[in-house]
Amino acid sequence: MHQVQDGMSWIAVWILAIVEGLTEFLPVSSTGHMRLTSSLMGWERTPLLNLFEVFIQLGAILAVLSLYYRRFLVGPRIYFKLIVAFLPTGIIGFLAYDTIKVLFNPLTVSLSLLVGGVFLVFLDRWSNRESSKFASVEDMPYTSLLGVGFMQCISLVPGVSRSAATILGGVAVGLNRVLAAELSFLLALPTMFAASGYEMFKQYRHIPSDAWPMLLSGAAIAFVVALLAVKVFVQLVQHYGFKQFGYYRILIGLLFLFLYAQGRVRLD
Repeated sequence: MHQVQDGMSWIAVWILAIVEGLTEFLPVSSTGHMRLTSSLMGWERTPLLNLFEVFIQLGAILAVLSLYYRRFLVGPRIYFKLIVAFLPTGIIGFLAYDTIKVLFNPLTVSLSLLVGGVFLVFLDRWSNRESSKFASVEDMPYTSLLGVGFMQCISLVPGVSRSAATILGGVAVGLNRVLAAELSFLLALPTMFAASGYEMFKQYRHIPSDAWPMLLSGAAIAFVVALLAVKVFVQLVQHYGFKQFGYYRILIGLLFLFLYAQGRVRLD
């Protein structure tokens, strides 16, 4: 297979972009899945691979923006609401950046997937209702949004999943399943843009000029796949709830532990 740049091949670009698009907005941890995928495929963890995993998140961000852009054209209220919800993660993430990097190890990711899976299985019991305390994200008070924001901080631990943490927070403050998922999508915009933007700001000067086709094609694939994944996810949540994602997380977490014990997977 033709090598694109720094040991990466086009097959690596396509596979990782598809994994990112499929998992970014599902409560299963996209970071954990990309790390597991690259490790199982035997791809060396180079600076370019790390950068690629960050860059293709921009494609996923654009997918959500394209689906919900009308919400941002109505008025400024939605901006204020999302900024308030983002603040806890933004502040704590910035202050604890170095500590978070240390947590990228197989044991942390595996246990996070397992524990998060158990919570998702039981989440259906807490959220098995059609009614919602609030009619929309715009109607939520700032105190509730802050609560969801602090729940999102838990996702700074690798393997927790930003989507799972925000959905759990949304249900905890009174949202039904669909609105909790919608809040998770919308809150992804400032959160992912800040995280990806910060990484890109630190590394963009070191991007080789011939790596841009790889980065842009990966982002484009992630965009298309995420677009489909979000639509399907909403339908699944509406009809079946969250427990199937919980069972999946438990299985993949056990797989992580097994492969780690066999010495076949590294996440560093």
